[in-house]
Amino acid sequence: MINVSKLKSGIVIDHIVAGHGYKLFKQLHLDEVDDVVVLMRNVESEKMGKKDLIKIETTVNLDLDVIGLIDPGITINYIENGVRVNKVKLKLPESVTGILTCKNPRCISNVEKVGDVTFHLVDPDKKEYACEFCDSRTHL
Repeated sequence: MINVSKLKSGIVIDHIVAGHGYKLFKQLHLDEVDDVVVLMRNVESEKMGKKDLIKIETTVNLDLDVIGLIDPGITINYIENGVRVNKVKLKLPESVTGILTCKNPRCISNVEKVGDVTFHLVDPDKKEYACEFCDSRTHL
């Protein structure tokens, strides 16, 4: 079994669905972080069976909307001096801007430059968002 040292300061992204860790790693651009970043895949978990886990040995700004879209069940733990000082449980964001694109080819957002498009959560069970311009539905 691999032994990863206890984090002194930084962030632990926990309860990542097994197989989603690498996608999250790429979307958060963690390959650009100069400090130690550890991606652990298929870690045994009592609750999930298997899970992925990311440890970041520094403080970075995380886009919680991106994380919530990829895997809304994630937990983010902030560590200082070896002690968890804050724990954030994510869920699907109510709205997201500049992350999704409308799938309707006739939507104004696909025809003209309108800036960042906002999508609003319309069905959390289906992970379905609606475009602010044409109300087209996007499933994650």
